[in-house]
Amino acid sequence: MRVIGILGGMSAASTQIYYRLLCELTRDRLGPKHSPELLIRSLDFAPIAAAQAAGDWDGLGRLLNREAKALQAGGAEVLLLATNTMHKLADEMTAGVGLPMVHIADATARAIRAAGLSRPGLMATAFTMEQDFYTGRLRAAGLAPVVPGAEDRAETHRIIYEELVQDVVSEPSRQSYEAIAGRLAAAGADCLILGCTEVGMLLNQGNVPVPVFDTVKIHCETALEAALT
Repeated sequence: MRVIGILGGMSAASTQIYYRLLCELTRDRLGPKHSPELLIRSLDFAPIAAAQAAGDWDGLGRLLNREAKALQAGGAEVLLLATNTMHKLADEMTAGVGLPMVHIADATARAIRAAGLSRPGLMATAFTMEQDFYTGRLRAAGLAPVVPGAEDRAETHRIIYEELVQDVVSEPSRQSYEAIAGRLAAAGADCLILGCTEVGMLLNQGNVPVPVFDTVKIHCETALEAALT
């Protein structure tokens, strides 16, 4: 198995999910005593969130690039960025880094197309829903993403940053997310992308009326496959 280098901490809540899920998938694939070969760099999310809000994407790109090179120097052989939003900087992160990176949007798009679906609803941070770095890759894969209306986008984003990244899970927020997912389905979405790595803390196939694509699960499955080939 090749070593998977995970750049995480964005947020720590989602990075914990990545670690647990990669361990579960490896046991299922190879046997109960097996565990994945991982190198994890977990960053402090507070200054990253502040830089996102300030629009300092150039500085964040330099940060991710430095950390990717450190993972490579530490022995990583496959790169995994444990966040959807920061894939905005995937090219900046991998500049001068000679390792394959598993892109979360591309892996998700392949899974949706394999299921014969084409109009995914997207619930994510405002950056991911409103900028083209993510939806553009979905469209390039032949999909027609459906994003929530302005008020629903703002509420989705607020819950992520004020609650989920802090490991806060509340029933009112779950109900709010369920309602937003329902409105996306009513608007023509034939499936739903849990497009922030924390959204799965509130939504799953049991409380969404259309097929759910959990980006963390898809990302981990794709990375493990890359590590084993």
